[in-house]
Amino acid sequence: MEIREIQDGVEKAALCEGILRALPEWFGIEESLLDYVEKVKKLPLWAAFAGEKAIGFAAFLEHSPYAGEVCVMGVRPEYHRKGVGRLLVGQCEAFARGKGMEFLTVKTLDSSREDVGYAKTREFYYAMGFRPLEVFPTLWDEANPCLLLAKYLG
Repeated sequence: MEIREIQDGVEKAALCEGILRALPEWFGIEESLLDYVEKVKKLPLWAAFAGEKAIGFAAFLEHSPYAGEVCVMGVRPEYHRKGVGRLLVGQCEAFARGKGMEFLTVKTLDSSREDVGYAKTREFYYAMGFRPLEVFPTLWDEANPCLLLAKYLG
């Protein structure tokens, strides 16, 4: 497995769309999926490859000189629990540290809405050292309460 930074916006968008469409349990809202596809064109993005096949990616969004966010991340289902996500979050952490940032954040579905897939997502981020900060019940919409997680990079 190899991690590469992708520079070309069109390539970023195509890679993002292909992987997110393989994850309908997490990215099944078409409008949201297309928003991510457009957004990643301008963001730092790293992709994990098995040979020449893109198997995962993470895009980074800078919020301030002190904090950045794993804006969107996806790993093809057949590669879950194989360390791909850990490597991609590690890339985001290294990038944030290199810019002198103190915090890395991520948003995901809150546990107040039961969902087996997102329960695993939260467990992953907790294992990576992220901690819950706040729930935004209507940030996305009432059916999808948003949980903000943060990791101190100090």
